Amino acid sequence: MAAVTISLIVFSFVFGGSLLGIHLRAVLPANQLNSESRDLLKLGMGLMATMTALVLGLQLGSAGTAFDAEQRGLTEISTKIILLDGALAHYGPESEEARDRLRSSVAQKLELLWPQAQKQRSQWQPKSSDSDGIYYLIQELSPSTDSQRAAKAQALGILFDLGQTRWLMFEQQSTSASMPLLLVVASWLTVMFVSLGLFAPRNATAILTLFLCAISVSCAVFLIVELHSPLSGMIRLDSSPLRNALLHVGQ
Repeated sequence: MAAVTISLIVFSFVFGGSLLGIHLRAVLPANQLNSESRDLLKLGMGLMATMTALVLGLQLGSAGTAFDAEQRGLTEISTKIILLDGALAHYGPESEEARDRLRSSVAQKLELLWPQAQKQRSQWQPKSSDSDGIYYLIQELSPSTDSQRAAKAQALGILFDLGQTRWLMFEQQSTSASMPLLLVVASWLTVMFVSLGLFAPRNATAILTLFLCAISVSCAVFLIVELHSPLSGMIRLDSSPLRNALLHVGQ
């Protein structure tokens, strides 16, 4: 809910700034709003609007890239889970315990991250006990043929790659939106909307237009914050790759 809260705060400041501008227009002396002042204000607000659009665009693009990276990481993890189960299956019946442990671990992660009861979880923090248990079970295997030795080595290699990808995803989640930068952008937007209110007529159409514009910029802030929380927000990663992997594990 952090993204909703932040976007609502931005909306209140931005739309409040426009209402403040409308009020200032009614109380300021006429010589303060002459043509020269209007021209200077338009130039200044044009510069500020350009900087704000550039920063918002870059932040939104960065957030979208981070979200896509998390989705690719989840797909990669799902693929490696299927490959790990396949390597254990090729080893033989002796690996059934490790395969059962792998399936149980995947099912637990699915329930943790995408619970049926719509519970909220903040981050996917890999637990060493998950991979360690499977690692020790694989290490305890005693291959008797070249095929089993190759399958065991392959399974261990995939397991190490799987752990690396999981920790990489976890570390990427810690890179959240920059709050100081969003604060600066919000202050720019507030000043811009104050200037818009200064020259807006006092009628319902103008106020509705300012209201919709304030919603638009606050939605942009919402997307920036939300896309940096792919496992806990409203816009979440697609669980289909991991669910498909669960269907293949143990088969």
